[in-house]
Amino acid sequence: MNRVIIIIIGVVTYTFGLGVLLYMVGWLYPWDFMPTTIDNPLIEITKDRFGAFLIDSLLVLLFGLQHSVMVRESFKRVISKCIKEPFTRAFYTIISSLFLGLIIIFWQPINIVVWQFEGFGVYITLGLYILGWSIAVISTFLIDHFELFGVHQIYRYITNTPEPKSEFTERGFYRYVRHPIQSSTLVGMWATPYMSMGHLLFSLLFTLYVAIGLYFEERDLTKSLTEYLEYKKRVPMLFPKLW
Repeated sequence: MNRVIIIIIGVVTYTFGLGVLLYMVGWLYPWDFMPTTIDNPLIEITKDRFGAFLIDSLLVLLFGLQHSVMVRESFKRVISKCIKEPFTRAFYTIISSLFLGLIIIFWQPINIVVWQFEGFGVYITLGLYILGWSIAVISTFLIDHFELFGVHQIYRYITNTPEPKSEFTERGFYRYVRHPIQSSTLVGMWATPYMSMGHLLFSLLFTLYVAIGLYFEERDLTKSLTEYLEYKKRVPMLFPKLW
């Protein structure tokens, strides 16, 4: 494959994947500058609350199934026959971003107020929102930000650099929680001064998805990394100890 085409694939993958994620971060908070938010849909399919509940639940279910299927070893073996190994992570990033984009485009609001803060409460939720998403971004760089999007794999393919060995690392936020990306993402999802029933549904479903995903991830990490079992005993999963 032409090197220029490979570089274009890497750039497009990273730009698209990061762009969708950043848009979702803004979409979840009631910013005035956002063209659409979770309570202000791009496409209104139904005004019926139960219909909106079904559509929203289906969108998250499809997203969860896509993630669950594509991380299975059996699927990886099948897809490796069609796509070279260095490009499988980029392919995963593109497909995941598309399914996340479907949620953003077709999400139907359920405008029942669960809570609404004013004054100082707005600043507290805004602070938690910024803190949560900031930690999530920083945590990706503590492991390998570009590896997560499939860019490093493509770079190694172009430069003919061998794949590095899987190593256990414990630095930064990973000294205090085992999964700072997931925990800080949950903080960002729940921190809002205006919580509608639709936003609550989104947060609950994704919290459930994170819990299920971490169960399988922890199982795999315990099998593949000998140091992880001891690390698991010392460090809490999502939220740091207060003593």
